[in-house]
Amino acid sequence: MSLNQDFVGRSFVSPVPFQVGREHIRQFARAIGDDNPLYHDVEAAKAAGYSDLVAPPTFLVNAIPGALGLPTDDPALGLDYALVVHGEQRFTLRRPVVAGDELITTSTLTGIRAVGRNEVLVTTYRYDTSSGEEVAVGACTLVSRGTAPPRG
Repeated sequence: MSLNQDFVGRSFVSPVPFQVGREHIRQFARAIGDDNPLYHDVEAAKAAGYSDLVAPPTFLVNAIPGALGLPTDDPALGLDYALVVHGEQRFTLRRPVVAGDELITTSTLTGIRAVGRNEVLVTTYRYDTSSGEEVAVGACTLVSRGTAPPRG
């Protein structure tokens, strides 16, 4: 079953702000094997001019609500998450994310296109603090395997 193109252009806002905590940052940095002191040592981060621990750039994947910000549980979308593979993820930071930030993520499904028998979904993200400051933007590409409509 092919995906519902009517979802293209729809935006989904995180229902509650994501609270960036020191331990979130430290755990993420350990998981990716990055021992940068800015991610682990508050005093090192402050000495470098930051208000608190700095999050690695890819940390923002944690602030995306649900299944990459998409309504994967809405049958009208037609997405079988068991057929999905991750294609690409990228972030552009306006400023570093630091412990204490409260982030609200807006996800927008910006495109669905057929590539052979697969469908490629592109979702864009905007990360704002709860006070309205834009912190970052991002994009994610997912591949829904074998769901493209047959070519006529």
